[in-house]
Amino acid sequence: MQVSNVNNVKIYNLSYGKSLPQWLSDRKKRALQKKDVDVQRRIELIQDFEMPTVCTSIKVSRDGQYVLAAGTYKPRIRCYDTYQLSLKFERCLDSDVVAFDILSEDYSKLVFLHTDRYVEFHSQHGHYYKTRIPKFGRDFSYHYPSCDLYFVGASSEIFRLNLEQGRFLNSLQTSATEHNVCDINPVHQLFAAGTIEGKVECWDPRVRNRVALLDCALSSVTENTEVDGLPSVSALKFSGALNMAVGTSTGQVLLYDLRSSHPLLVKDHYYGLPIKSLNFHDQLNLVLSADSKIIKMWHRDTGKIFCSVEPQTNINDVCVYPNSGMLFTANEDPKMNTLYIPALGPAPRWCCFLDNLTEELEENPESTIYDDYKFVTRKDLENLGILLQTFLTDSLQVACAEAVLFISIFHVKTMTNPFAYEEYRKDKIRQKIEESRAQRVQLKKLPKVNKELAIKLMEDGEHEAQIGSKKKGKATTNILSDNRFKMMFENPDYQVDEQSEEYRLLNPIVSKVSQKRRKKLQQLVQMEEEEELEGRASSDEESSDDDKSWVEEVREQRRLLRLEERNRKMKERERKLLDRNTDLQDPRFYQIKAGEEFRSFGDMARKQKLQKASLEERLKLEERSGIMNLNDTAVGSKQLTFTLKKSDKIRSQQQAERDHHEERRKLRRTAGHLHSRGRGRGRGGARRHF
Repeated sequence: MQVSNVNNVKIYNLSYGKSLPQWLSDRKKRALQKKDVDVQRRIELIQDFEMPTVCTSIKVSRDGQYVLAAGTYKPRIRCYDTYQLSLKFERCLDSDVVAFDILSEDYSKLVFLHTDRYVEFHSQHGHYYKTRIPKFGRDFSYHYPSCDLYFVGASSEIFRLNLEQGRFLNSLQTSATEHNVCDINPVHQLFAAGTIEGKVECWDPRVRNRVALLDCALSSVTENTEVDGLPSVSALKFSGALNMAVGTSTGQVLLYDLRSSHPLLVKDHYYGLPIKSLNFHDQLNLVLSADSKIIKMWHRDTGKIFCSVEPQTNINDVCVYPNSGMLFTANEDPKMNTLYIPALGPAPRWCCFLDNLTEELEENPESTIYDDYKFVTRKDLENLGILLQTFLTDSLQVACAEAVLFISIFHVKTMTNPFAYEEYRKDKIRQKIEESRAQRVQLKKLPKVNKELAIKLMEDGEHEAQIGSKKKGKATTNILSDNRFKMMFENPDYQVDEQSEEYRLLNPIVSKVSQKRRKKLQQLVQMEEEEELEGRASSDEESSDDDKSWVEEVREQRRLLRLEERNRKMKERERKLLDRNTDLQDPRFYQIKAGEEFRSFGDMARKQKLQKASLEERLKLEERSGIMNLNDTAVGSKQLTFTLKKSDKIRSQQQAERDHHEERRKLRRTAGHLHSRGRGRGRGGARRHF
């Protein structure tokens, strides 16, 4: 259970907390309830009060005993019995539910409007009847005196279905193109429909004539509101005989008195989201308006905010339990939220124990959301010795330099280490000893990166200090402590590569000095590991090198570089030559085209090799084989002769054609004895021989 305080109004989210998986056995569920604190504090008011994926709408029966919810996936309707605090039945449907209504006092008569234009009726035992409306529906209302169902949707007509006669009646012809919502006044049975143009049409069911038209889109634009696009009516709700609330798609709520065409009050949610649900709370004279992000409760007369609820997931529908302070919300989440606000009213009689529970919580002034948490800093975490990765997913949420830590984990240090004072005393003594040692012996700490370069800079600084060059000594020693060069001794990307060509040419004497530096590096590492540094001194014997020995070093390095480059080029040339002269060794697959004669794999390999060869290589190869002759003339090599070798299939086809023509030539007979008398059919009437 989560407790929040908004505008000095306590809001209890009874559905907050971990939900146990359905596939767990009863034994494992009981074991988790004993071990897990979150599961112990979870209040499961109604058992299995959730949907597989999403809940789209939720309603309460008029007798207050049953809570019905429609959701997906798969499309289904679930009925919960509040007296038993459990699921009563579940029925799967053929398609998703757009809207549904309860016609009886209990669950015995239900009507569902589906997305595929079907209207489905359910009785107490289950499915009863199914029919279809001409256009896609979006909402419907039931007129009790005449037993008529009014359907509005993607049409200018309002369809009427009489449940007593079992047939459709004449539709109501409107001036709108489409309708979004509708509602019927429970007192005088006035029917109102909200259009996509931002208007509300009011009809009298007795005479089937329109009696009023409200332009809500124009009235929603005020000085303090900003509207993007044309506001359409997205929610509609009557209260009493004279009051009506209209919600727009741009996030405004308009309160009307039916005796006036101008709104009494315009309330803006300031989110720009369509209003999805409107409810009235008559005891406190409040209006409950909800969009997909927030539920706002405000006074009907002044528009002042009473309190607000912002769930973690988007809201699809809100249902207020009659004469109580309990709310049910259908969300874009499997879990349906149950909110209890004692300031709105008492708890329902089937869960009257909530009043005692909330009274006990209100008596304790320290009961807040972060009652079991403590704000700590990173330094506190380091002192506690707790790793951030261990508790990050469970009870630690790091935000910048602060964190929220579970209070039981915060006391881990006290429980596991009762001798904390002794450790604190030893740390203080150790700090005093280190301060005294620092006055006598300065410990040289080497960086993690470029240790040899750091040793060289230290040696140069000491040498310059000895010879008296103070300016140069300061410049060399400050490099190690200067923040501008800090990354050179911390980032591994700045590590000096001793095997590179530039290093070997620009630092010819590094090979001679490296041995001495390595010895000194080993000594300094040993000095850092030792606790007592007194009496330690290096006894290295420095050997004098020749002043001009670096010249031979440079020459030797250049000779080695040239030799390495020559060997690299030779290996590259040998590899290319080997690739060019390599025969077919590994098994390969070749594609034989239609009409092409297959001779051998060697022939196919030669063809593929010839395709990859350059034009010059092809010409030389063809000239050697005698297929092509090039004759040099005065104007250049312009003459080209070649012969094409035909395949056996083409030669056999040509031979068959020649035999056929020869046979037809022998069988052909003359038609000279046939001639036309007089004027023939052809042009000119001349004698023709066929």
